[in-house]
Amino acid sequence: MKVRISKDEEVEEQPLSPMARVFQSPEVDYCAVTIMGFKTKFCPDVLLDALKQNVSKHPRFSTKLSEDGAKWIKTQVNVEDHVIVPNIDPEEIGEDGQSFVDDYISRLTTIPLDRSRPLWDMHILNVKTSDAEAVGVIRSHHSLGDGMSLISLMLACTHKTSDPDNTAIPSLKRRQTVPHGLIKQSWFLRFIFTVGSTTRLIWNTVVDMLLLLATILFLEDTKTPLKGGADVGMNPTRFYRRTISLDDIKLIKNSMNMTINDVLLGVTQAALSRYLNRLYGKKNEEEGVLTSNQNHLPSKLRFRAGCTVNLRSDIGFKPLADMMTKDSKCRWGNYFSFIILPFSIGLQTDPLVYLKISKSTMARKKHSYHAALVYFIIKIILKVFGAKAAAAIFNRPVVNLTTCVSNVIGPMEEISFRGHPIAYIAPSNYGQSQALLVHYMSYAGKMIISMAVDPTVIPDPHKICDDMEESLKDMKAALSERGLL
Repeated sequence: MKVRISKDEEVEEQPLSPMARVFQSPEVDYCAVTIMGFKTKFCPDVLLDALKQNVSKHPRFSTKLSEDGAKWIKTQVNVEDHVIVPNIDPEEIGEDGQSFVDDYISRLTTIPLDRSRPLWDMHILNVKTSDAEAVGVIRSHHSLGDGMSLISLMLACTHKTSDPDNTAIPSLKRRQTVPHGLIKQSWFLRFIFTVGSTTRLIWNTVVDMLLLLATILFLEDTKTPLKGGADVGMNPTRFYRRTISLDDIKLIKNSMNMTINDVLLGVTQAALSRYLNRLYGKKNEEEGVLTSNQNHLPSKLRFRAGCTVNLRSDIGFKPLADMMTKDSKCRWGNYFSFIILPFSIGLQTDPLVYLKISKSTMARKKHSYHAALVYFIIKIILKVFGAKAAAAIFNRPVVNLTTCVSNVIGPMEEISFRGHPIAYIAPSNYGQSQALLVHYMSYAGKMIISMAVDPTVIPDPHKICDDMEESLKDMKAALSERGLL
């Protein structure tokens, strides 16, 4: 739509999508952060030149919000306003460049994006850390697009280091839902399977929606040392990162006949069980409670995580031009929902138990329309009651859950931005009412764990990363002992 503001000037406007409207509400004011490490010092002029040539081609990065926050308005972008290259005194960095970078990014989470212009900025820090010569930080408001959209944009702007003429767009397909062997069976067996599967689908969906309603109204997770509160989103956020072997994850996946998401969920449950058990053990010591039992976790611990779900019919990455097409099956925007995953927090003598539980949980959640219904309900509430009510429905479960997890597939080979090889990519978020977010992203044969934490609630998140590494090693060792690798 175009709105005439003078005889010679027209302003192009486009309404926000339902989820973008939700993210513009004060209760759900989320920002996406993508931290990238570069193997060489970064030349800011290269970035400015690339943005000047391409930013106008992307509607979300060249539009600003209308005054009522309901429409995108096309605007002229001055890229120098969006690229920040701080003049850093070497004495400020000291001996530990990583601490300086962490502090800098944490301060960014307290500075809101300027709503008078497009809601994004980029920061270049030519600071040497343990695994990079320079660090780039991209901030964008979540209303611009979800993780799938932003990673697709990044891929469109980069190329394979080994082949500069080709982009690195990974392929991804949904798994077959009907067992392959059943397809060859008689029509009667297929009919019985279909009836049983449909019945379970309806039952699972009803149960999930009732649990969601209870979570919105009253059902809250147990208060643990990892549980945040409604005011957590206003505190500074700190980001931590750890790299683990993607090959090890694939070995476990193949041995256990499960998905990579199942393995990551099992590793996360095992690591958080270790971390919480250690904290409760220290608390018991301080209170003078002595016990020979190694399990210090409270009984009947309710610990749940929100897990983001991509709702696009085509879940694979596509060239950016295809994503911007109106009828694309992999459209740009916020086309995602969430499911609620119950975590099994407890000490297991057999580390493979965590994997079996995660596989069973994920199989059950995949056989439900929970995610699609949540998105549909939010759209209806938005139309009938407005953005404030829709944001409240979206945010209430977030407040009552303990954490959120997500996994994004990344380039399978190393990529570069105009001659600057990228060492790692760590996506994350801030602004949410949770003290812990866990994002996973595969990149060039590695799996990168990216955590966003409220340091007032979790002062030692690096120990959670340590527990994740140890849990993965224990699972691999258990499989090896049984001759399954």
